[in-house]
Amino acid sequence: MNTLKNIKNILLFLLIAVGFSQCASTQKLEDKLPLEIGDVYARHWVSGVRGGGSGYNLFIPVKSNPDKIVLDSLYFNGKRAKLELKNASLFVGRFKSKVNQRHDIIMSSDSLAEYGNRVPEVAKKMPFELNDTECVVSYQKGNKTLYYKISNIVRKASEKHPNIPQNRQ
Repeated sequence: MNTLKNIKNILLFLLIAVGFSQCASTQKLEDKLPLEIGDVYARHWVSGVRGGGSGYNLFIPVKSNPDKIVLDSLYFNGKRAKLELKNASLFVGRFKSKVNQRHDIIMSSDSLAEYGNRVPEVAKKMPFELNDTECVVSYQKGNKTLYYKISNIVRKASEKHPNIPQNRQ
C-alpha cells in the first residue's frame, strides 16, 4: 500500500514537472532586422576618479531605418541594458562594471538612516547563449517584442576619462 502511494506521488510529480517545463519561455531570434545597421562595436571606459565608475558601451550605428523601428534593449556579456538613441543614426547600450564603483553603505541601528543604501544586484539568468563577440537586440514591431542576434562585434581601444579641473576665470 505504501509503495503504491509512493509510485502515485512520483508519477504526479513527473506529470507536473513535464507540464511546467513546456511553459519555459525560449526567445526566438529573427533572421533579419527590419533596419540596416553598420559595424557594431564595443568600447571599454574607465573614469579617472577613484569611485567614478567603469564599464563598456556598445554602439549600434544605423544606416537606414525605413520602418522607423526603435531598438529597445541589448543583451551582451551576460548583462542587459536599455538602448539609448544618441543621434538619428546611433544607438548606445551602456553597461557598468563593478570595478572602480563607489560603495558607500550606511550601517546604523536606525533603519531610516539606512534608507539610501542600494539593494545588491542579483544576477539574472540570460535568455540567450552568447559568446564575447555576439549580442542580442530587442525591438518592438506592433505590439510584439522581437529579438535579433548581432555577431562579429569589434572591441575598440579603451577610453579613459581623466578628472580634468574646470578652467577658472
